[in-house]
Amino acid sequence: MRTPGLSTRSVGKAILPFLPLIRHRTPVHPLPSLARRLNRERLWIKRDDLITFGFGGNKIRGLEFLVGEALAKGADTLITGAGPLSNHVRATAAVGAKCGLCTAVVYWGEDKGHESGNYELVRMLGAETRFTGSLDRSSVDDQMASLAEELTRSGRRPYVIPRGGASPLGVVGHVLAVQELLKQFTRRAVMPEVVVLPVGSGGTLAGWLLGTSYFNAPWRVEAVTVSRPAAEAKTQVLQLMRETERLLGIDSGVSESSVVIHDGYIGPGYGVPSAEGSSAIRLAAVEEGVFLDPVYTGKALAGLVALCDAGRFDDSKAVLFLHTGGQPGLFVPGQCAWT
Repeated sequence: MRTPGLSTRSVGKAILPFLPLIRHRTPVHPLPSLARRLNRERLWIKRDDLITFGFGGNKIRGLEFLVGEALAKGADTLITGAGPLSNHVRATAAVGAKCGLCTAVVYWGEDKGHESGNYELVRMLGAETRFTGSLDRSSVDDQMASLAEELTRSGRRPYVIPRGGASPLGVVGHVLAVQELLKQFTRRAVMPEVVVLPVGSGGTLAGWLLGTSYFNAPWRVEAVTVSRPAAEAKTQVLQLMRETERLLGIDSGVSESSVVIHDGYIGPGYGVPSAEGSSAIRLAAVEEGVFLDPVYTGKALAGLVALCDAGRFDDSKAVLFLHTGGQPGLFVPGQCAWT
């Protein structure tokens, strides 16, 4: 086991174990061509896909705290799970490799023997993998718990990380992302009026809502769901926010009405490419030379384009889009339909 730079971070009233993995702020770029397309005076993108560890993506932010706690508790194995295309699983396996920890992964569905993209990277990182045999995503949770018991009985010390890192500790990393963005705009004449991001397991949105309130950021946050119906996603986000408030000993003041999640852009299903998502990926590539992913950011940008066209953000001339990463999904056959 290796503990590279393990330290602590003070957030709210909590002092938390912290594993520094992100050495630089992720850049904020203007998107002038897309801004014209969306009739915005200003459109920015925050590039969490350019986090320089583990193929990037904002899941690394939560893992700085989750794996920090695992190391502080003396764990020797990380257990997590999701679908074979999961960015979170790939990021977890990369952190495990960095720290000399075993990583055991539970995937839903069947092993088809020809998975690529993030799944191939996870295997490259040396993680143990198994499949539940069920397409029910919740089947992963039961098998992770069973695997933890099995490993404990054999004398190992497992640490379970929920799907997507969606736990209070995971949320904290995204709370601090808000503080990072505020610092990046300190000397700029104009701030974003709205931040738009994809929501899947809920941790990113929960963190951005809490951070926006806690740090008195001047923008509002809205999300496009890519995983589950908006009402279900909202329930998950609210629960994560309240649990994180208790962990940090803060009262953010974020109300239920402040959790704005837009439905209608999931397409055929989570992790299944949509025509609108593929069109948005091509739009970002052709107009700005930016690559999005088919599971999260492609569908979220499709939502942003449609919402702007419908007049949703007519009161907001300055918009920021959060790029959460996931480009390995572009190299999975059938994940993008270029038409």
